[in-house]
Amino acid sequence: MTPTNAPIRVMIVDDHAVVRSGLCAFLNTYDDFNLVGEAENGMEALKLAGQLNPDVIVMDLLMPEMDGPTAIHLIRQQFPEIQIVALTSFRDDQLVQGALEAGAISYILKNVHADELAKAIRAAYHGRSTLSPEAAEALIHAATQPQPVDYDLTERERDVLDLMVKGMSNSEIALQLVVSVSTVKFHVSNILSKLNVGSRTEAVALALQQHLLE
Repeated sequence: MTPTNAPIRVMIVDDHAVVRSGLCAFLNTYDDFNLVGEAENGMEALKLAGQLNPDVIVMDLLMPEMDGPTAIHLIRQQFPEIQIVALTSFRDDQLVQGALEAGAISYILKNVHADELAKAIRAAYHGRSTLSPEAAEALIHAATQPQPVDYDLTERERDVLDLMVKGMSNSEIALQLVVSVSTVKFHVSNILSKLNVGSRTEAVALALQQHLLE
């Protein structure tokens, strides 16, 4: 970590040159920030993190070569002392979760005011998290959603269920999968048991309702 009273060493990661340029200009207006480098994708960020030793990385999430969450995970794994602020235009629930689970300390949207971003960088340096209201809402929404049930279907059972959804009979499924009808019946029985339903119709309805085959 940078010595007390020394500027916070910051690296910018974004695949858009205009955005990087704007962020670099923004950082240079603050005396307590020292821009040590910039990268255009996660792969380059991972390489430079070890060379430049930033205190805080401000990172976009959707980039070519290597996306933000992957880069965040690898950087935090190799350089746990580096804090990462995710800065993105997107507020998707899964993206928010992915970034924070990967190790980002903060999640900020790009429409944030400059002073707020500066505060987030300072907070990250001191180990404190900052979440945009939209990111906090996404986390709450994700946390309150019912978790998908794992029915533990085998690959072959999923194949059979897929053909059941398509309306095929046991004989038609047997021809399609090149197995005996008795084998299909065995798989169907297992599927009904695992899904805890009493009929093929209920199994198909449940598969469609819970998107089991996606």
